[in-house]
Amino acid sequence: MARHAYAAEQAKKKQRKRQIIWFSTVGILLILIIVVLSIRPEAKAATFDYEKLPRLGQADAPIKVVEFGDFKCPACKIGNEKIKPPLVKDYIESGQVAFYFINMPFISPDSTTAALAAQSVFHQNSDDYWTYFDALYDYQQAEEIEWATPDYLVDLAKQANLSIDFDLLRQDIDNKTYLNEVNEHKSQAEKVNVSGTPTYFINGVEYMGGYDDYAAFEQQLQKAMEE
Repeated sequence: MARHAYAAEQAKKKQRKRQIIWFSTVGILLILIIVVLSIRPEAKAATFDYEKLPRLGQADAPIKVVEFGDFKCPACKIGNEKIKPPLVKDYIESGQVAFYFINMPFISPDSTTAALAAQSVFHQNSDDYWTYFDALYDYQQAEEIEWATPDYLVDLAKQANLSIDFDLLRQDIDNKTYLNEVNEHKSQAEKVNVSGTPTYFINGVEYMGGYDDYAAFEQQLQKAMEE
């Protein structure tokens, strides 16, 4: 009987020890989860030379939104559909916001070709630039396809009825006329540690929400207006 009692007591002690270890492990894991969830990446702050960038809206608008994008980026296409249209309707048309774009071509070589074409259009007709901007996203093809060829880009400009010299556009693409500008844009992205597209800045502060979440975007916009 004494042996059975001793064995039972030892079994209880082992069980209690296992329970203590289990609860301790769970507690540590919960603490780690709470710490991880509480750590949020800090929004980056940046300054921009707005006068050199394509602008949609009035230059004296108090709120300035900058997008870093790649015309081959599927997420940028979604951002152009979810963020920009309501932004134009709600804030840009009323003069409260100006929207700017910085090329960050990184997906493939024809990302740069598309950026070169866009810059050529910008320098020929800054108003038609935004028509071309939307067309590039509207007719974006699969990311893995090399679709942004010189022929395609010139044909797209013609289909959009841009008021530009199409021969000059082709010449600018072939000669990489605005490659230095595109490279300057990429350098700006590196300078402010932009790691993906689309990335938005509102009055120099990085927007940390989703590229398809206009409600979150507008919330940060309103906060900037109150400052």
